[in-house]
Amino acid sequence: MIDLLIAGGGPAGLATAIHGALAGLEVVVVEPRPTPIDKACGEGLMPGAVRRLRELGVPVAGQPFHGIRYLDAVGGRHAEGLFRSGPGLGARRTELQAALAGRAAQLGVRVVRRRVEEVRQDDGRVNAAGLTARYLVAADGLHSPVRRGLGLAVPPPPGRPARYGLRRHYAVEPWSDLVEVHWSAHCEAYVTPLGPDRIGVAVLTADRAPFDVQLARFPLLAARLPPPRGAPVRGAGPLRQGARVRVAGRVLFVGDAAGYVDALTGEGLTLAVTAAGELVRCVRAGRPEAYERAWRELSRSYRTLTASLLWARHRPRLARRIVPAAAGLPRVFTGAVNLLAGT
Repeated sequence: MIDLLIAGGGPAGLATAIHGALAGLEVVVVEPRPTPIDKACGEGLMPGAVRRLRELGVPVAGQPFHGIRYLDAVGGRHAEGLFRSGPGLGARRTELQAALAGRAAQLGVRVVRRRVEEVRQDDGRVNAAGLTARYLVAADGLHSPVRRGLGLAVPPPPGRPARYGLRRHYAVEPWSDLVEVHWSAHCEAYVTPLGPDRIGVAVLTADRAPFDVQLARFPLLAARLPPPRGAPVRGAGPLRQGARVRVAGRVLFVGDAAGYVDALTGEGLTLAVTAAGELVRCVRAGRPEAYERAWRELSRSYRTLTASLLWARHRPRLARRIVPAAAGLPRVFTGAVNLLAGT
C-alpha cells in the first residue's frame, strides 16, 4: 500500500515527497498540471530554506542575496538587516519546482496526473483520486480543495481587508545583493534578484488595482525599472487562509494548505520545507497526531511577527513608522531578519 499520497506537486508537496522517499516510505504525488508550475511568488528563498533544500539534495539555480533592506517608498529612508548564517537565494518559481520534481523522480517518487476531488477515510486507510494509501498529505495550495472539502477552512476575521499578491519580472541587472522591501502608505513592493540580468517585483496590497497602478505608488522604485516588454503579471489571493487543524484523521496538511497569514515576511517556503520534514517524521514514528503540535511550534515566529506587522499595516499612522522604527533600532531589525531567515 502507498504510505503517503500527496495531493499537490508544488514545492510543499514535492518537499514532502522527497522527505518521505528518503525515509523509506512509498510515496505517490497526485498533480494534474505539468511541470514546471508557476505562480505569483516573491521567489526569495531564505537561508533556512536554502540549507534544507541542500540537505535534501535539491540543486537550485539562482542569485544569492545577503539580507533584507526596508525602504520608505518616497522618502528614501531605509534599514538593513544582514544574514548571519549564509545567503538566501533568489530563484525562479519554475526552476525551484523543476529542481524539486527532478530530485523526487530520482528517488523513485511516482507522479499521477489526476485531481483529488473527494477524500474518503476510515481507521486504516484513505482513498482519493482512485488510489488508496495509509495517509493523504494535502499540499494543494492556498485555497486547498481538500481543506474546503473536509470543512476545515476558517472564515477570515471580520473587518480585515483581504490582501493580494502580484508579481512581474524585469530584465535588468540587480542593483543590490539584498531583497528590498519598499513600504508605501497602503502596500509593499518586494524586489528580489533572480539572476545577473533579472529581478522580480512582487506587490502585496489590499487594493485590487492593476500592477502598474500599484507600482506608481513607489516612484523611487518605478524610476529604476525598464519597460516590462510583455512580461506577464501573476496574481494570488486572498492571502489570509485559516485552517482549523493540520491533522484530520489520516489527512495531514502542509504548505499554504495548512493555513496562511500573509507573504509579508517571506517565510512561506522555509516553513513548507521544514514542516514537510516534521510531517514525515511524525508519520514514520506512527504518531501523525504529533504533527499538529510540531507545526504550531515551527510556525510560531512566522505567525506572530507576520500578524504583528499586518496589525500595524492596517493602521496608517503605525504603517508610516515601520521603516523609521527599523532604521532607529538596527539591532532589533537585524535580529528579526535573522529569526525569519530560519537558520
